[in-house]
Amino acid sequence: MTVNKGLKSLAGSTPNFSNQALEEAINTLKIGWVTKGFQLDSAIANNTVLTTSQKNDVKDTINNIAYLNVGRYLGDMVRHTNTQLDGTIVFLANPDVEDTADFLEILQTVSSLQTLIPNLFGETAAEKNRDINDHLGILNNMFTQTEDSSLPVFTSLKESIVFITNANLANETALETAYDNLRNFLAEIRDDSTDFQQTLNTFASAVATAHTNFDSTLQGHPYSVKRTQMITDRDKIVTQLTLETNNCSGIRTYVESLSNTLGYVGLAEDTKMKDLLVNISQNENWRNYFRDYETNRNNLNPIYATRSDSDKSRVIEEVLTARGLPDVADFLNLEAVVDKAKRDDRIDTSDFDNFSNEQLITKCCEQLSIRTSGSVFQQSKLLLDNLNAQDRAIVSAELDLNESSDTIS
Repeated sequence: MTVNKGLKSLAGSTPNFSNQALEEAINTLKIGWVTKGFQLDSAIANNTVLTTSQKNDVKDTINNIAYLNVGRYLGDMVRHTNTQLDGTIVFLANPDVEDTADFLEILQTVSSLQTLIPNLFGETAAEKNRDINDHLGILNNMFTQTEDSSLPVFTSLKESIVFITNANLANETALETAYDNLRNFLAEIRDDSTDFQQTLNTFASAVATAHTNFDSTLQGHPYSVKRTQMITDRDKIVTQLTLETNNCSGIRTYVESLSNTLGYVGLAEDTKMKDLLVNISQNENWRNYFRDYETNRNNLNPIYATRSDSDKSRVIEEVLTARGLPDVADFLNLEAVVDKAKRDDRIDTSDFDNFSNEQLITKCCEQLSIRTSGSVFQQSKLLLDNLNAQDRAIVSAELDLNESSDTIS
């Protein structure tokens, strides 16, 4: 039920969604060489003279020591979340005819996956790496918080950056200079510039060299621990970027495949259609599902649907009681015991009309391989115990079949 309070005000305004919280968190990391690196990354991304190929070549060159190239992966996060907010991250298989996505579509689709995935796979969306934060975690500022006692990625990263910059290392200063030189060169080139590729390569190579020299210094004491931590933090960021990019870019295709699967499952109730699907599918998993559908459906028993007790024995007792079992309590009542035996599928009753109850007790025992050396009443007791045990075995088997057919596999 929708909450009406505040709805009018909500409808009369816009949400103004943004990645401002992420950018503010990133701003706290802009210290020392990271500030210069972020400025350089922005300059490369915003340059209107370089071709895409030239930009990629420059970015590859200066990413030789990736953990030090902090401006690159911070900038990647900002650009990544912008594509989520405007929907352009969603891949269009047919851009000429396919409607572009928007943020609302992404949100609604991610939300639907939280139900679709458990229904089809018997796992949570998180277990399939499809939870909300598996799609939108960076935008949700996941790197500023943790669910355990460990430091958030941004907090850890800032500690490392501050520790290193406070050392006032000459190689850090050299790196900042190399960043500035390349950024200033990019600002100077114009559309009518000619033959600047060699100079561009020179400045880019200078950044790469500065990265290498800086990294050599950080491998020594007391910086090596912070160096290792920066590598770890970057790996977490890049891994999350890759996960979200893959999840969001292919989200239409993924949810369509799940929805189509549900659509095919809905056809299984039509016997002729089910047989058609079995005949034309080349996937054994599909063939098995539809081929065994009726058997598994028949194994589903409504009597077990509301019984969630993990104690199987208790469930069996409840079902037996609901069925009025045991229906014979006195083994001395030979007629009642015989009548119960006649209803047992294991007993062949083809010639039972020619024998007395006493004789039938013995014959039933013989058929069930029950000892017949004692009196007829001793035999009746053993027979009744066996019949009652069989009732339990039947209910137990039904319970197992119901559980098996009702368990997603």
